[in-house]
Amino acid sequence: MLYWFLKWIALGPVLRLVFRPKAYGIDHVPETGPAILASNHLSYADWLFMPLTLNRRVTFVAKAEYFTTPGIKGWFQKKFFTGAGQVPIDRSGANAAEGAMKSAMKILGQGDLFGIYPEGTRSHDGRLYRGKTGVARLALESGAPVIPCAVVGTDVVAPTGKVYGTWTRPVVRFGKPLDFSRYAGMENDRYILRSITDEIMYEIMRLSEQEYVDLYASKAKELDREAREEAKELAKQAAAEQEKAGDGPDQKAS
Repeated sequence: MLYWFLKWIALGPVLRLVFRPKAYGIDHVPETGPAILASNHLSYADWLFMPLTLNRRVTFVAKAEYFTTPGIKGWFQKKFFTGAGQVPIDRSGANAAEGAMKSAMKILGQGDLFGIYPEGTRSHDGRLYRGKTGVARLALESGAPVIPCAVVGTDVVAPTGKVYGTWTRPVVRFGKPLDFSRYAGMENDRYILRSITDEIMYEIMRLSEQEYVDLYASKAKELDREAREEAKELAKQAAAEQEKAGDGPDQKAS
């Protein structure tokens, strides 16, 4: 009930009125039954705009800390994330990935829509990165169809690392459901998992029209950070050499 209050009474109308998001391919999302919505990830606002275009609830998993923080702030935080369609990762597993899988299987087992970002983290430069195979394993273990989708423009509305963005009209595109039942029982075959994941990422790339990079987003961020740190160090060295050269004999004589 709180979800629908936030979506339609409070949050939904404001977002619709201000940003007027456009959606294509909504008919590809089933009206009933479980399905996995696999999307690109440009901004923290993605999970707001994509579900807003549908009449069904889309559930994502989130860090358990969002639901366990004590005090009044924690209470409001829990209510907000619960109402906005997010559930905590099941921490009974050996790690976060296993916990997320358990939570996702429970959601799909209830016949609901589950949202997932195969890249695992937001893109830092607008490009689409290699998908992690968790989405493929989830598809095989649950038997649910995968609906590729792309959210465009959210990195303008809410850019990563910035407090404010600029106005644009976000676009959400839903692709045709992908059925991987032909691979049933092969969820432990890493080659099959990679093949399925790559097929899903190709459809997301086609819908989003992003440049694809065959590298995990987390690794790309690490390399980018290292490159920036190296550039800063080289700039410091260049400045030091220039300052040293300015203190030479010719400079002093002048």
